[in-house]
Amino acid sequence: MSDEKNLKEAMRWLSTADDDLSSARILEKNGQFAHACFHAQQAAEKSIKAVWLREDADPWGHSVKKLIDDLESVNLTVHQYFAQYTRAGLVLDRFYIPTRYPNGLPDLTPAEAFVADDAANCVLLAEIIVEAVHRYLA
Repeated sequence: MSDEKNLKEAMRWLSTADDDLSSARILEKNGQFAHACFHAQQAAEKSIKAVWLREDADPWGHSVKKLIDDLESVNLTVHQYFAQYTRAGLVLDRFYIPTRYPNGLPDLTPAEAFVADDAANCVLLAEIIVEAVHRYLA
């Protein structure tokens, strides 16, 4: 793709990440902690995928940590910029499946398993990653 098309597609993904982050905040505020955690993970995932698309690469998978780690094969400088967010991605990745499915945790539903602190932490980590992507794409 052309540089202009890469940026346009990256911005579409980042805009969707912003929407997911907004949803996570609303869900957290309204006590829907599992859903807030999931949407925070999605915001981080989609924002990192925006980086891949800006670099004219095809992101694959749903792990924020792996998407950041694998940037090394796309652009070493970009990877070095985002490597500081690997730990945040790892934490958010833990909320990808068990926040959505009743069989993700033994004998608990997501609503029973996730609490306000989980949601607050996930939203904060997603905010940090999404903001980093905004700076990178600016």
